[in-house]
Amino acid sequence: MAGLQLQRVKTITDYHRLRGLPKPEHPLVSVVNYETVKQSTADNATRWVFDFYSISLKRNMHAKMKYGQQEYDFDEGTMFFMAPGQVFGIEVGENQDPKRSGWILLIHPDFFWNTPLAKTIKQYEYFGYAANEALFTSDKEEAMLANIVQNIEQEYRSNMDKFSQMVIISHIELLLTYADRFYHRQFFTRKIANHKILDRLENILTEYFQDDDLIKKGLPTVQYIAEQLNVSPNYLSGLLKVLTGQSTQQHIHDKLIEKAKEKLSTTNLSISEIAYRLGFEHPQSFSKLFKTKTNLSPLDFRQSFN
Repeated sequence: MAGLQLQRVKTITDYHRLRGLPKPEHPLVSVVNYETVKQSTADNATRWVFDFYSISLKRNMHAKMKYGQQEYDFDEGTMFFMAPGQVFGIEVGENQDPKRSGWILLIHPDFFWNTPLAKTIKQYEYFGYAANEALFTSDKEEAMLANIVQNIEQEYRSNMDKFSQMVIISHIELLLTYADRFYHRQFFTRKIANHKILDRLENILTEYFQDDDLIKKGLPTVQYIAEQLNVSPNYLSGLLKVLTGQSTQQHIHDKLIEKAKEKLSTTNLSISEIAYRLGFEHPQSFSKLFKTKTNLSPLDFRQSFN
């Protein structure tokens, strides 16, 4: 971050002014034609923070985005999501492609006030440093999404009435639902790569729990596992839920219980000793987790072998 300046853009009006766009027709929601956005290599020295949501689909951008710990290439048609308060940077090339196209939907959180979406929007995992890959869409999907965004734009450009907010909200919800579907499809269409991640996860956990004294290291965290796999924690959990129906934490617990059963059935170590060796500071925590997972206490499980 040395030499980089951080610039916060607080309002959608500020964004329009910054990018040389006309004043927005609605202060809390705006659809921007990407072709009209002015960017330059001067932006490369800046890290940005928006105080509003940004959903975009860009093609032929010829730029890289630094977001979280990942870089995203926008030469292809990709969809990208950002929540308020997240830091990102853009590395713009010297010559912008005249064929660049796409749209940006900007929504201030205040627009969701007093609607269910104010809470549910946070449940979409692709808002966050979550997805370690942008969303790739087909031409047909792009056209479908563009139509929804066009409906949003038409609604706030027409005379606003008491129904306008909910009509726009319903279109936004539809857009997010389609994006959720496309992300899951992207997981499924990359099954081979995803199953390789599953195999690597199994190997990492097996190797981690081979250590007979985990008290120094403690239990593996979701963050640790994700770092070993070079993906973000949210991306990994989303992938595992699609492939196995379980989160990363549940996979860690399953491997832990497997190791605990092995020690309970093949050694004379006390329950406390096993708990410590598996990285628990308190034997009670180990016993509680074991019973939750197996419906037996560690002692009952051991006695079932005698």
